[in-house]
Amino acid sequence: MELKPSESLKIDTFSMRIDSIEGVELDRLHALSLSVGWPHRAEDWQFLRESGQGFVALDEIGRVLGSAMWFAHGADFATVGMVITSPRLQTLGAGQWLMKRVFEKVAGRDLRLNATRAARRLYLSLDFQPEKTVYQCQGIARVQTMGKPANNQGDVRSLDAKDIPAAIALDAAGFGVRRAGLIERLFAHSTGYGLFKGDTLNAFALCRPFGRGHVVGPVVAENDADAVAIVRPHVADHSGSFLRIDTHMDNGEFAAFLSHGGMPVFDTVLTMSMGKRLTDFAVGGAITPMTYALASQTLG
Repeated sequence: MELKPSESLKIDTFSMRIDSIEGVELDRLHALSLSVGWPHRAEDWQFLRESGQGFVALDEIGRVLGSAMWFAHGADFATVGMVITSPRLQTLGAGQWLMKRVFEKVAGRDLRLNATRAARRLYLSLDFQPEKTVYQCQGIARVQTMGKPANNQGDVRSLDAKDIPAAIALDAAGFGVRRAGLIERLFAHSTGYGLFKGDTLNAFALCRPFGRGHVVGPVVAENDADAVAIVRPHVADHSGSFLRIDTHMDNGEFAAFLSHGGMPVFDTVLTMSMGKRLTDFAVGGAITPMTYALASQTLG
C-alpha cells in the first residue's frame, strides 16, 4: 500500500492543508467534535493533547475540518483516536489522507483503535483487523437497585499518589502494554478506588470528568466481583448524575451491574488492530488482571 501522503488535498472546490494539533484553539477543536455529535469538552481535548500528538486539517481560511491523534507507549505500540472529519468531507478521502499522515509518525509500531460504525470501512481499507466490540454504557447512575456488595477477599479504599506504581503495573498486565505516563496523568485528573489484599493492590478503577458528566476507566481487575467492588463506590459518588463506562464485557456480573446501576448499553464501537492482535499481548498465568473498562475509546 502506498502510504506517502501529499502536503495538501483538493476537496471538491477547495483545498485543505495539514498542521499540528498543538497550536489550535480549543474552541475550534470543540466545534469539530460537536459537528459529529461527540461529547468531548474543550477540557477533554486539552487532556488528549497533553497525552498524545496529532494533526488537524485546515481549509484556506483556517477552519478546522478534520483531526487525527496518536498516543505512543514505548517504541513499539500506539493507540490512534480522535479521527474526525467534517460531515461534508466524510466521503471525499479526508479521513484516509489524515490517517496516512499518522502512519508516517507511528511507523514500525503495533496499532490499536476503536472504530465507530461510520469509520470501519476506512480502517478496513487501511488493513486494520477487527478484534472486540466495546459497549458504551452510560446513563444516570443509581445505587438503590444494585443489590448488596459482594463478599470480597480484600478492602476497597481510595487511591493516592503512592499507589501509582502498582496501578501502572496492573494496567500493563491488563492492557498488554506499559502506559506509565498516561496512568500518571489520569491519576492527576481522577479519583480512584482500589481493592487491596493486605498491602497489595489487586484491582483499581479511576473516574474523571468527561463529556456530559464523568467516565469511569480504566478499570483493571482479576474477576467480575472485584471489578464491581471497585466501580461501586464511583457509582455511589455520582448517583443521580451522568456516568459512562466503556467495556468489552457484554455478559456476566459486571455487565449486569452496569445495567442495574443506570448505565445500559448506549452504543458500540469496534476495537481494531494493526500488527499484534489483542491476544498477542496476553500475559501468561492462571489468574491475570483484565481491563474491564477502557480509559476512553480514544485512549484504549
